[in-house]
Amino acid sequence: MAAGIAVACYSVFFSSPLYMLPWPVAVGMVAHGLRWVALTDLGAGVATGAFVASLIVGVIIAPVARRWHMPFAAVGFASVVSMMPGVFMFRMAGGLVQLTSRSERTWELMGATLADGTTAILIVLAMSVGLIVPKLVVDHAGELTPKS
Repeated sequence: MAAGIAVACYSVFFSSPLYMLPWPVAVGMVAHGLRWVALTDLGAGVATGAFVASLIVGVIIAPVARRWHMPFAAVGFASVVSMMPGVFMFRMAGGLVQLTSRSERTWELMGATLADGTTAILIVLAMSVGLIVPKLVVDHAGELTPKS
């Protein structure tokens, strides 16, 4: 439910037309649930979970966006916005602030800061690839289909 609320808020905040709202909300809730299944039941890492969920979103949203003439970027990203790695970005930023404000730098702090930054980058990359690959496949298939 929380993922659906986040998706709806993001969509409304960025002025998506209300007729588009059901698609990203429904797909975003399913994707968020699948991400948690991947993390808890399958033992996947956070980047893998985000990739699987984003791939499912791309597979569902790409043909829907094409068929109903909706902007894929708007409905696709809105569907996965609840999976953005905010906690890792904030922890990395906090670590960077601590590294610049202290005279002594510990290996533990530097390692944790680097790990949080790397995790955030991997999650964003996994989400990007998971969304864009189905879009490219659907667009390519659409170009191969004869027009009537």
